[in-house]
Parts: sequence; structure tokens; C-alpha cells
Amino acid sequence: MKKKRLSAYLDSDVMNALADYAAKRDVSLSLIAEAAIASFLSPDATERKEAAITRRLDQLDRRIQRVERDIGIATETMALFVRFWLSATPALPESVQAEARAKAQQRYDGFVAVLGRRLAKGPKLKQEIAEEVPAAPRADEDDSTARPSTAG
Repeated sequence: MKKKRLSAYLDSDVMNALADYAAKRDVSLSLIAEAAIASFLSPDATERKEAAITRRLDQLDRRIQRVERDIGIATETMALFVRFWLSATPALPESVQAEARAKAQQRYDGFVAVLGRRLAKGPKLKQEIAEEVPAAPRADEDDSTARPSTAG
């Protein structure tokens, strides 16, 4: 089939980008233009765009699910810590509360400094959890097979 000539006017930026693209791939400007126009006119172009958008949305959905999981872990961790701390820490007598507040401020400042350094460079808690905590038993296992017996 004989090809027909088309003359088109392009913005200089578009023409420069087209020329650069063609030079990098060692193909003609006509070949790139023909492929681009064919893709644009193709009836499945819309389907390809929709599929690409769907893939991207699926990736975003998975990321959001991981963020939600991480926030849930952080919330549960904080709640357990507060519950444990409140149940295990006795109230201080009035006579030592001022000294305790000063010591608490000093310890808090140290905590914030360590937290800042850890967030800047150290391993994240979720990495440590994944490495240190043994896998939970599957739901279809019964507890007697999941834990070693302590009976003697």
C-alpha cells in the first residue's frame, strides 16, 4: 500500500521533542508521527487509557490500605501502652510531684531527641515487628498445634 503525504504544523517545542525522540531511537519522524496518530485514532486507545488508570487506582488503593493498617497498628500500640502504664503506675505523693514533673520533662526531652534521630535514619518499628515477632498461627490451626505444650 502506498503511503500518502501529510504536511502538519507543530509547535517548536513539540517538534524539538519529536526530533529528540526520533534521534534517540534512530527512527524517522514520520514513523513516530504515524504510530502516534494511529494510536490516537485506535478504537482501543480509550480502553488502554482506562486500563492504565485502573492499574494506577489499584496501586493507590493498596497503598492506602497499607497506610490504614499502619495507622491501626500505631493506634493499638499507643492504646496498649497507655492502658499498661495507667494500670502499673501508682500515683505519687504531693511532696514529690514537683520533682517528678521536672524529671518527666527531662525524660520527655530525651525521648523526643531519640525519636527524631530514629525517624531520620533508624529502622522503623514495622520492620522490627516483621523481623522479630513470630508469625501468628493460621485461623485453621487449633491452639494446641500452634504452641508447644508446657505440661510436663
